[in-house]
Amino acid sequence: MSERAASVPTTEEQHDDQDPTPDDADESADADATPEPASETEQKPVTTGAESVVRALENAGVEHAFGVQGGAIMPVYDALYDSEITHVTMAHEQGASHAADAYGIVSGEPGICLATSGPGATNLVTGLADADMDSDPMVALTGQVPTEFVGNDAFQETDTTGVTTPVTKDNTFSSEPDRVGSDVSEAFALAREGRPGPTLVDLPKDVTNAETDREPDAPAVPHTYEVQERADQEIVDVAAERIETAQRPVMLLGGGVIKGEASEACREFAVEHEIPVVTTMPGIGSFPEDHELSLEMAGMHGTGYANMAITHCDTMLAIGTRFDDRLTGGIETFAPDAEVIHVDIDPAEISKNIHADYPLVGDAETVVNQLSEAVDTSPQATKWRAQCQQWKSDYSMAYDTPDDEPVKPQFVVEALDEATSDDAVVTTGVGQHQMWACQYWTYTEPRTWVSSHGLGTMGYGLPAAIGARFAADDDQEVVCIDGDGSFLMTLQGLSVAVRENLDITVAVLNNEYIGMVRQWQDAFFDGRHSASDYGWMPEFDKLAEAFGARGFRIDDYDDVADTIDAALTYDGPSVIDVHIDPQANVYPMVPSGGDNGQFALTEDQL
Repeated sequence: MSERAASVPTTEEQHDDQDPTPDDADESADADATPEPASETEQKPVTTGAESVVRALENAGVEHAFGVQGGAIMPVYDALYDSEITHVTMAHEQGASHAADAYGIVSGEPGICLATSGPGATNLVTGLADADMDSDPMVALTGQVPTEFVGNDAFQETDTTGVTTPVTKDNTFSSEPDRVGSDVSEAFALAREGRPGPTLVDLPKDVTNAETDREPDAPAVPHTYEVQERADQEIVDVAAERIETAQRPVMLLGGGVIKGEASEACREFAVEHEIPVVTTMPGIGSFPEDHELSLEMAGMHGTGYANMAITHCDTMLAIGTRFDDRLTGGIETFAPDAEVIHVDIDPAEISKNIHADYPLVGDAETVVNQLSEAVDTSPQATKWRAQCQQWKSDYSMAYDTPDDEPVKPQFVVEALDEATSDDAVVTTGVGQHQMWACQYWTYTEPRTWVSSHGLGTMGYGLPAAIGARFAADDDQEVVCIDGDGSFLMTLQGLSVAVRENLDITVAVLNNEYIGMVRQWQDAFFDGRHSASDYGWMPEFDKLAEAFGARGFRIDDYDDVADTIDAALTYDGPSVIDVHIDPQANVYPMVPSGGDNGQFALTEDQL
């Protein structure tokens, strides 16, 4: 399995003759195959606010940006014309935000999206909210009407900072040409520092058009922004004692493990002390699911064995998770016998939903290393590990594939997994297909699972695959597992994939329903399928061909292997219209607010 190199070079790699500042001196990464950078003397002097904006992106090491052109953002696009930054024109601004989001997930560096004022900016809001819920690093640059028109209901005017304040980590209305580039630099730094998240800079057209010779500051967070790296050592020491004496320990790894580059540290800690590992959905890939200690994902549609381990553990080491309701079910029944050690870089998450007996605020990797140094003896948990293995056997994720029934979606996901390498990147939309992609693909590496978790955004999968393709290594496969309803929402992105000749494979699990809604209607609404029957779906394989992509179709099991091989082999975008069993449901399932230990394996158990 190949090691994935850093996808985005740092400032030092692009401008290695510049003296690094203390803020960016630690951002070095592998420079293998990095193009010869342009020296500072080769850069043209900044002459406008727009050029300062683009210079800020260049100085931050940005290689790609995703956006849609428009009136108020035109000065920035004009400055991009002479830049080495590759701009990817998307078919819709929402797609631009999702592509930038996925780029940030896969690369670890903030993805960049651009849009014009008014509807361009508001079309970014879903992507901003998505990135905000999932703590994904992203920077949005929006055009704005000239400052003299602000507040006058000018053409395509929207209070963009007002609209996006609730769904961004930070946003700025940039009002000074001499400051605009530094505003963008600061937004870039804030997006990735501490708990990552989306930031936005609103750019009035007169500010970006105005003359300035001011070079932007290097990316740096404000002096008032402080992040606690190390946890309180006294609490670390008592937490370590609790781990040593635990009889039924579990590690719960969330998305913060991946964002904090703590996957390796967590793996080493779990293996050294033989502690079973459960992940949240955003934490998928933080621990190899083919390891015997892995119990995979917990929560509403988590594995039965993961939920049993959480329900019966006596000590939970939870790292980088916000304990959302899809994970916990009912708060009062979540890990009822456990003392909770909660590691998170954001103090606001400590005891927000689940009480932390041992609150450890700090960087995930740093705190895990602190714990590793403090734990002297491993917990005596042989019987507990045997119990976890027994639960794996008792609540197997096996499924039937009768020849006289339509293709099971689980079979297709497993076939795709089998046909691709271990470091393939998987993106999804939201719905049943997302859950099957969680459950039946074996993830072994971080940054290979790209999905919408907290916001649950249908339509995320295809634009995310576009962003992931630009961020991933050339030899990494990118597969989008989508649903027919999700795919229909953003399929115009196929035009982008075809134009850019992106090697991505989209498998549409087509059941002609909004499948998760239909499943809930069957379980809780007496089977009344109100607005969930999508029998009017187009033929996605033919539609793909109309866009210029390759289209394939699967109707039975005999088609699966050869069709997947042909789609993956095609050097360009391909779409497989997979007609699956329309009655297939996602199990296990914990009803909303229910007890994780009382999961249902069939509809009759709900």
